[in-house]
Amino acid sequence: MKDTVITLELGHYRLREQIGGSAYGVIWRASGPRGTRDVAIKLVNQEQMACALPEQRARWIDSARNEIAFLQSLEPWDERHIVRLLDSGWHEGLPVLALELMGTDLGRHTTALRARGATIPLAQLLDWIAQLNQALAKVHQYGWRYLDLKPANVLLDPQLSSVKLADFGTNRPLDQAQPHSYAGTANWQAPEQFFPGADGHYATDARSDYFSLGALFYFLATGGQPLRFCNDCGQAYRAHHTAGAQLLRSAHGGIIPPALSEDEAQHFGDAIARAQPQARAPALQLLRALLATEPALRPRHAVQISRLLDAIRQRLPASFQPGPFQLSHGLARPTAANGWRTIQGA
Repeated sequence: MKDTVITLELGHYRLREQIGGSAYGVIWRASGPRGTRDVAIKLVNQEQMACALPEQRARWIDSARNEIAFLQSLEPWDERHIVRLLDSGWHEGLPVLALELMGTDLGRHTTALRARGATIPLAQLLDWIAQLNQALAKVHQYGWRYLDLKPANVLLDPQLSSVKLADFGTNRPLDQAQPHSYAGTANWQAPEQFFPGADGHYATDARSDYFSLGALFYFLATGGQPLRFCNDCGQAYRAHHTAGAQLLRSAHGGIIPPALSEDEAQHFGDAIARAQPQARAPALQLLRALLATEPALRPRHAVQISRLLDAIRQRLPASFQPGPFQLSHGLARPTAANGWRTIQGA
């Protein structure tokens, strides 16, 4: 695949190196038109596609097409915390996306911090959670459930200390309230997203994304330690696929296990208190709200989450100023259609 030239609607791209991938998609760093920045080319995983059943192949193609349609529907000012689509098209009968190339993702960033014995400063952590709350608000505003919030899908620009949501192939329309088939990543799912109803389907809504935001909040605050609930769900899925949900439930007396145990709440609270003791109580209040087992007990919209975040920020030193983030970043949408122009310094 290296050095393969991909021709999309607005330009040509030469694949340089594979930088990511999953069962569904493969990400390559690619060079675009002369004098422009490299881009991320997202391809459907052809090896998995060749082994998949026709129904699954059709679903993967539909997911990629839905992702393209969603990203194309965004206005430039919506892309402050959502990855930019630069180009799209087809290659060998499969949909392809050309996306802005970010420095890293929160999964790799957290791993690098742990290797150095470092942690994310509390003020930075709160800023990133706030940015992701804004990103989810945009997804919901456009009428979608995201359903796959996890560290690998949160791209990071280390220079601007900004994060962006990526990978929208799992999106489901909000206005289609009926239960749906399995979607997402087991290690980061809300209970209603992992444990099916009596009909074998999953009843999710926007609040399912808020649970995953809480799981990410815990993960980042504790230096990369996942919730036990999420870890158990991930192991059950890897061992037994969707049947693992019923086995895990049976192991807990027929009920869904709690998402946040008291020892984990204590561990999280201690991590927050080491940075700012007075922030412990409001941070725990936000975490418990996001990780409520019943969706009805979680925040109903982004404004509620913003208020809970503000309650934590009010306990930080008054001298704190958020990390530099240029409002112009994301307003310049470089594509082949506009000569790949960007705002100076963006």
